[in-house]
Amino acid sequence: MRSVGAMLLAGLLGLGAALWTWTRPGEPATAISPEAGVTLHVLNNGFHTDLAVPRAALEAGGGPLAEASRSVGAGDWILIGWGDAKFFVDTSPMEDRIPDGLRAFFRPGNASVVMLDPEAGDPAMRFAPESRRTLVLSPEAFAGLRGRVQDSLSLVEGRPRPSTARSGDGAHFFASREHFWIGYLCNSWTARVLNSAGLPIRPLRSVTAGEIIAAVDRAQLDTGARQD
Repeated sequence: MRSVGAMLLAGLLGLGAALWTWTRPGEPATAISPEAGVTLHVLNNGFHTDLAVPRAALEAGGGPLAEASRSVGAGDWILIGWGDAKFFVDTSPMEDRIPDGLRAFFRPGNASVVMLDPEAGDPAMRFAPESRRTLVLSPEAFAGLRGRVQDSLSLVEGRPRPSTARSGDGAHFFASREHFWIGYLCNSWTARVLNSAGLPIRPLRSVTAGEIIAAVDRAQLDTGARQD
């Protein structure tokens, strides 16, 4: 019996290690194009990641995402994020939001939103070098990233569905067809978006903002294209 138990434990440990190191492949050598392409930033505020994308590139592809972008006010850059439809939008003190955070984490099937937040200047300048990464994606890779963001939108008759606007900072939120919970968090979404551009990701580890930055670092190391 002890040997069976030991074998079972070893199997479970092996499965856990396999899941922890499991990587969804990508093609960084063709995705990252330091010579020419679309420059964007991955921004890490310590627990959440956003993508900062040039507005002109975001809107050039047309479709629902371009329509949503054109509706959110002036700014040369658009910050893109994703999260729970209530917790992500709320700006009250964090200590007052703990019960709602627990709801968002542990109740499956929560409604979610895509954030589009316009900024006039390059938003990366607000972040220390260790909290941001710059990528130059090939046109094909950026089209994959853009398409994944657009696919997240919940559409009504082909048009994006506005959820709410956050007073004070200009951020606008649009209903998403995806669902937030502990098995699929905001950083998990960012990882999938980057994977659609061709960057390899480790899905199980991608619950943390630090892992998103690490995924970008690994991809750039593979191509010799690291930028700060």
